[in-house]
Amino acid sequence: MELYVQDKVFIASITIYYELMELRYLESFEAVVRCGGFTKAAEDLHLAQPAISSHIKKLEQELGVTLLHRSRTVTLSAAGERFLPYVRQALADLDEGKRLMRSFRSVSAGHVRVAVTPLTGKFDLVSALSRFRTRYPGVTISLRTGLIAELIHALEEGQVDVVIGPADADAANTKHLQHQQIAPEHLVLITPLAGPRRVTSLKDVATEPFICLQPDSGLRHLLNQAFATFNAQPRVEFETHSPASIRELVAAGMGCALIAHSVAEAPGPAVQVHTLSGLPPPPPISALWKPDADPPIVRCVEELAC
Repeated sequence: MELYVQDKVFIASITIYYELMELRYLESFEAVVRCGGFTKAAEDLHLAQPAISSHIKKLEQELGVTLLHRSRTVTLSAAGERFLPYVRQALADLDEGKRLMRSFRSVSAGHVRVAVTPLTGKFDLVSALSRFRTRYPGVTISLRTGLIAELIHALEEGQVDVVIGPADADAANTKHLQHQQIAPEHLVLITPLAGPRRVTSLKDVATEPFICLQPDSGLRHLLNQAFATFNAQPRVEFETHSPASIRELVAAGMGCALIAHSVAEAPGPAVQVHTLSGLPPPPPISALWKPDADPPIVRCVEELAC
């Protein structure tokens, strides 16, 4: 019998969240317990006592259990004792939700610190931030740039509020963060105009010098991963700080590079672009932020993801 009652209480707790049980029934039940009786509960909720009694009766009928023992004093039944924490948690969650929604309606001021990697794919950051400023003119924005690992660390340390760049939701360093994909991405090989016209595999240029970002960058990891598929290592002879400068060096005949397709497509120095099969997929361009971010930050992310 006790297991049966526990099961009913558990099912009722789920009902609170997913079937929207009459909120006033739950409020009346909690008030009767907190106030120690029906009369004081009615005064607390500014209702008539018969209304409180009716709410409790209907709640018990819906659950199929007795929640309160009524005599000279009102006491909780075994089922009522198990049910009460769920009710209080549900009411507290609703109050917190209402508070949060009120704060969302009144995003009139604040400051959002946005950090961006040099690689943002086809994502138009300027347009997104312009939309945000038009809707929320009282919220100021600051920008900084850096590599993704550096910026994620800054986010964790509270130095920035939103990070935009190539990031995988399943990566160990981002699993604890909120994650919103903004734009997909894929890699291509770029070579100088004077280089070979027909390249069908990375093996075709395996002995050529390569240009890439620093050793701790995501792009460098992808380059090493691509070469590892045929048990080789890239000959990186030039390191640079940005994808745009990689393309400039390739155009100058300094070597080859794996680079995001969006960078290869963007206006800039002319290079040959080769689409190869079997290249590792880069992380999508994403927005990262902390789960407990303030409303201005969340609203900013919503605009970025549009």
